[in-house]
Amino acid sequence: AAYLRCQAAPRPRACHGWKVSMKSGSLSYILPCNRLPVQLMSQVRVYTSNGQKKDLGSEDTNGSARGETLHKAETGQDTTNAGQKQSSPKQPIQVKVKAVLKKREYGPKYTQNNFITGVRAINEFCLKSSDLDQLRKIKRRSPHDDTESFTVYLRSDVEAKSLEVWGSPEALARERKRRKEAEIKYRENLFRNQRLLWEYKEFFGNTKPRSSTAAMFFKGPGKVVMVAICINGLNFFFKLLAWVYTGSASMFSEAIHSLADTCNQALLALGISQSARTPDPSHPYGFTNMRYIASLISGVGIFMMGAGLSWYHGIMGLLHPHPVESLLWAYCILAGSLVSEGATLLVAINEIRRSARAKGLSFYQYVVQSRDPSTNVVLLEDAAAVLSVAVAATCMGLTSLTGNPYYDSVGSLGVGTLLGTVSAFLIYTNTEALLGRSIEPEQLQRLTELLESDPVVRAIHDVKATDMGMSKVRFKAEVDFDGRVVTRSYLEKQDIEQLLQEIQQVKTLEELEAFMLKHGENIVDTLGAEVDRLEKDLKQRNPDVRHVDLEIL
Repeated sequence: AAYLRCQAAPRPRACHGWKVSMKSGSLSYILPCNRLPVQLMSQVRVYTSNGQKKDLGSEDTNGSARGETLHKAETGQDTTNAGQKQSSPKQPIQVKVKAVLKKREYGPKYTQNNFITGVRAINEFCLKSSDLDQLRKIKRRSPHDDTESFTVYLRSDVEAKSLEVWGSPEALARERKRRKEAEIKYRENLFRNQRLLWEYKEFFGNTKPRSSTAAMFFKGPGKVVMVAICINGLNFFFKLLAWVYTGSASMFSEAIHSLADTCNQALLALGISQSARTPDPSHPYGFTNMRYIASLISGVGIFMMGAGLSWYHGIMGLLHPHPVESLLWAYCILAGSLVSEGATLLVAINEIRRSARAKGLSFYQYVVQSRDPSTNVVLLEDAAAVLSVAVAATCMGLTSLTGNPYYDSVGSLGVGTLLGTVSAFLIYTNTEALLGRSIEPEQLQRLTELLESDPVVRAIHDVKATDMGMSKVRFKAEVDFDGRVVTRSYLEKQDIEQLLQEIQQVKTLEELEAFMLKHGENIVDTLGAEVDRLEKDLKQRNPDVRHVDLEIL
């Protein structure tokens, strides 16, 4: 703050009647007093924000004195009797003036203080790595978990270097266009290049070690799916032979059921292999949802191929019944199918129990929440297969005992209804998973309490925790940070005596601004470090949390 210091000198002035006029802005006043003491400002000094002094002229000071006199006249102060003179004592007047920094206009686009990485500098400004060696290097906190700091460059320095290298903005734009065209051409030839690589691999032989994608099918859900594909493929072949031999509608439904299971589980295997792909710029969160997509398509396939054809064949059997041949071979094949499907079902049950125990969930919760869609599909398909074998065997037995073919057609309709129920459940659970449902309230409460118990956090708002699939959680919250705790955390890492000396050396507004900008930027970096610490704690204490977005409120 600056002080306006003035010194008034008495100057008596006679006034008769209404002859004294005062002006304030655009208004004019006439005072009805005879003699009023008018104080004139002898000198006014204004201290600006840059420490300079400015002297104001007498015209402005006279206006100030008149305004002061007008105020006193209106309030009835300093009135005197006619013919008497009064002298005002000399008193200094102090007016407190607030000194503020001049607002800096940055314009609609300001990039002078922006940092960019070396990769962006090379790609966007068409530079070489040797060109960056001559630029200023700045160490900043790394946004990645595997590194603490990384090197960045000032965007203004990179732009100046690119103009130095290419000569003009037009030449730089032409180079960018040329590189863009080359990238498009490369993408167009990518399929041909991949085909050539495949041909060379076939010619020279593949000596690479087994990939991690192939290893996925020897354990966990991949193993369950591969076992189910082999068993259901064999079941389809033998059931198809039994239907050709007997002409049974129930056996036809069973053959179609096994074919649908084989195709759907092949689709699940494709989903598992695709989900193992590493994230890329087009899919930064990876491809884990491919398992849910494959399971959803599998559910639709079961409904269309399994349930639809079974209903169709059962209805046609009711409308056009025909006698059924010997069912001995059909019973044998159904018995073998029951054993094989039961074995696959046990493999799926054991896998789900193991996974549910690791997650701390019950068997029912693990299945309903669709934590592992591939294993869920195998479990439900094999459970439906075992039940449908029992239904088909019962209806075929009734047909053999009574000679009525309608029982066989009713069995086909029963199998179709069972498959339709399973497909509806798969479609519902996988759709919910793909839409991004919230995690369990108990788990969300634990995450919230972990944040609120930290001293740097005052409150959290708009908390959202979404299950991204395959036990991967994305957590987002608006966090109200305690600025005093953040500042204290910064001060604990500083030399207080040296900081006090810096404060004592501040004499001008320019020095104060430089001091505040220096430590203000460091405090903001400290706040960023606190955010990184909280995100790391959330991930360490909750392994399911893979992505954390803490937004400063």
